[in-house]
Amino acid sequence: MDSTLIGIIGSALGSLFGVIASSKLTQYRLQKLEEKVDKHNNLIERTYILEGKVSELQHEVRDIKEAS
Repeated sequence: MDSTLIGIIGSALGSLFGVIASSKLTQYRLQKLEEKVDKHNNLIERTYILEGKVSELQHEVRDIKEAS
């Protein structure tokens, strides 16, 4: 009877530690994914700003060409 109880407790502890390790790994991977998404969003915002500036410069160049 004692070996059965020890086996059950061992299995339960092993499962518990496995779940905890898996949870930590999942949290780590989510954190890294969030960092990548933040970098991507920052790049998109910067690209949008640059596109606006390029458009303004194109209008200015066109105006200068028309004036001369």
